[in-house]
Amino acid sequence: MKEDFFKYQAQTTPHPLAMTVSHAEGSYIYDTNNKAYLDFVAGVSACSLGHKHPKVIDAIKQQLDKYLHVMVYGEYIQEPAVELTKLLASHLPENLEKTYLTNSGTEAIDGAMKLARRATGRSEIIAAHHAYHGNTMGALSVMGYEERKRAFRPLIPDVRFIHFNRIADISQITSKTAAVLLETIQGGAGFIEPKDGYLAKVKAKCDAVGALLILDEIQPGIGRTGKLFGFEHFNCIPDILVTGKGLGGGMPIGAFTASAKYMNLLQDNPKLGHITTFGGHPVIAAAALATLKEITTSNLMNDVLVKEQLIRQHLQHPLISEIRGRGLMLAAITHSPDITNEVILRCQEQGLILFWLLFEPKAIRITPPLTISKAEIIKGCKIITQVLESISS
Repeated sequence: MKEDFFKYQAQTTPHPLAMTVSHAEGSYIYDTNNKAYLDFVAGVSACSLGHKHPKVIDAIKQQLDKYLHVMVYGEYIQEPAVELTKLLASHLPENLEKTYLTNSGTEAIDGAMKLARRATGRSEIIAAHHAYHGNTMGALSVMGYEERKRAFRPLIPDVRFIHFNRIADISQITSKTAAVLLETIQGGAGFIEPKDGYLAKVKAKCDAVGALLILDEIQPGIGRTGKLFGFEHFNCIPDILVTGKGLGGGMPIGAFTASAKYMNLLQDNPKLGHITTFGGHPVIAAAALATLKEITTSNLMNDVLVKEQLIRQHLQHPLISEIRGRGLMLAAITHSPDITNEVILRCQEQGLILFWLLFEPKAIRITPPLTISKAEIIKGCKIITQVLESISS
C-alpha cells in the first residue's frame, strides 16, 4: 500500500507523514497495525464531531437509501440542502439569509469574490498579508504569501494586500474596492486574532465607500471558537460569509452566504453566474445538517472554551513561548522551527497527531474535534510536554 501510495497518488510535499489508516472513531485514528493515535488535528479542523460520529453516519446512511446525485446545483429541490441552508439562516444575522453550497471552502471563496464584483461593479479585491483562503487560481490570487504563489503567476488581476490588524492600512480601502476579504482569525499566519476593534473598523470603512466585507470562516466557523461563527466575538457582521471544513462533519463542503439581494444576482446577467455540478450533494448536505444540528443543540460550544483553558493549563513548558488562538483553534509557538518539527514527528511516534501551520514555522497546530474529552486533552498535553522535556534535556 505504501509503495502504491507514492507511485500512483500525487503528493503535496516531498515527505508526507504516510501513516496507513485502517479506521477511525471518536478522537482516535488507527493504523493498519491497530496502533491508536489521539487526534489533535481533526483533519485540519474539518472533523468537528470527531470520527464516525453516530448521528453523522446515520444521516449519511439514510440519505444513501433515498438518492445520490440527481441534477446540477440549484435546479431540483432536495430536502437535505434546503434544510441545511434554512438552519444556517436561522443562526445568522438577517443580512446573511441565502446560502450557496459548494464542494470546498476554496470554491466558496471564488464564488464570494465573483459575487462581490457582480454586486459592486468594481474589480479590486483587498486581502491580507499572510492570508490563506485556498488553492484554486482565484483563492491563490488572494493568498498573502508570494513564495507559495510565484510559480503559478499570472493570477487574477486587481488584488492588493494590507496588513492584518494594522489600522493605518484601512485607508487603502476606497471607492474602487469591490471587497475586502479577511480571515476572521488568520489561520496559516499562526492563528492571529483581530485586536482593537480591527474588524469593526474595516467594516465601517467598507460601508463608507460602498465595498463589501467578506469574512472567511472556513476554519474558525461552526463552533470551533466557542461560538458558531468567529465574527460573533468581534462585533462585526460581514456582507458575505464563507464557511467550510467543520460544516461537513468530515465530508467535503463549502458555502458562501449573503443577502437575498446579493445572492440573487448570480441568477441573471449572466445566467449561471456561479454553477457547480456536485455542490449541495444530498449525502454531504445530510451529513452537514446532522453536524450543524448537533453543534447548535448540544453543549459542545459551551465546552469549547472550558477545553481551551484546560489545554492552556496543561500545556506549559519553557520551550513554548505562547499559545495563540481561541477555543479549539490553538497554536503552540515554540522557540524554533526545528523544535516544532521535532515535537510533531516525535508525538506521532508516541501516538499523538499534531500538524504544522502554513506560514508560521514555529507553530504546532492544536485543533482537536470539538467532541474531545477532558481526559483526552490532558493525555495529549502530557505527551507533548514529555516530548518537549526530552528535547530540552
